[in-house]
Amino acid sequence: MSPPGANDGGSKRLAFLEKITAGGSTDPMAWYGLAMEYRTAGRHDEALQTFTTLRTQTPDYVAMYLMCGVMLEGLARVDEAREWLEAGIVAAKKKGDTHAVGELESALGTLTS
Repeated sequence: MSPPGANDGGSKRLAFLEKITAGGSTDPMAWYGLAMEYRTAGRHDEALQTFTTLRTQTPDYVAMYLMCGVMLEGLARVDEAREWLEAGIVAAKKKGDTHAVGELESALGTLTS
């Protein structure tokens, strides 16, 4: 038997990130972390909403494009996944992040029509 609170690290992290972002933080790491927590929890609509907010606030935060695109692909929302991945490639090229470009292009190449 696990000690009390042993499995609530994710929920504590989620509550913390919700509090920070609701408080008006524009820290991209907080928004990205919140989106990833929602994604991990299977709260895909909230994850997408959070990724979208992050994209509006900080469009050059390249990691979100891959994670959101992969999530959408897993939900069989291929057109949306393609749009996120293609936008990510543009953002990564603007930053000169060739590693991210390669990852995004690879993910884009695995999408099924």
